[in-house]
Amino acid sequence: MQLSAAEIMHRSFAAKNAAPDDKARIGVALMQRPAGVTVISSLFFLAAIYLWTIGVVKLLAPEAISLMSGAQLMYGLELAGPYMAMLVGAGYALVAWGLFRLHNWARWAAMLVVVVAVAALVPKISMAELGVPVLWYGLQIALRAAVAWYLAQAPAVIDAFAAKSPTL
Repeated sequence: MQLSAAEIMHRSFAAKNAAPDDKARIGVALMQRPAGVTVISSLFFLAAIYLWTIGVVKLLAPEAISLMSGAQLMYGLELAGPYMAMLVGAGYALVAWGLFRLHNWARWAAMLVVVVAVAALVPKISMAELGVPVLWYGLQIALRAAVAWYLAQAPAVIDAFAAKSPTL
């Protein structure tokens, strides 16, 4: 059953203003997107914009920027050129859109990207000098591990992705 945008908005408005007994009758999923998922989605989208910018600038003015600027987000693919930067950026944008729309495949894709990012940091922290570099790489690993755990096991996230209606 496909609903028009006006019908979805009407049902959503009616559900928010309905009495608790009426909410079940309206049949609208009231699950909100968790704030953490919105933040993670925004970060993926910012990474996409960054990579697209690198790719476009490199195409327009080849000497203006190095492709190594996107190395931390491309995991070795930065050597393939500006088109690869834009393609990887499109992948980040797709994951961002999927997370924002609460698609379960995007949750798994985001966890995969985060695991690859942690794996890429292991050699860096292993070779880092004691002091600030170890702390910096350790912080990055801890934050990415926290993001992966949040997407994999946080009850609010699991409920939000489970409650997402496939027809909307």
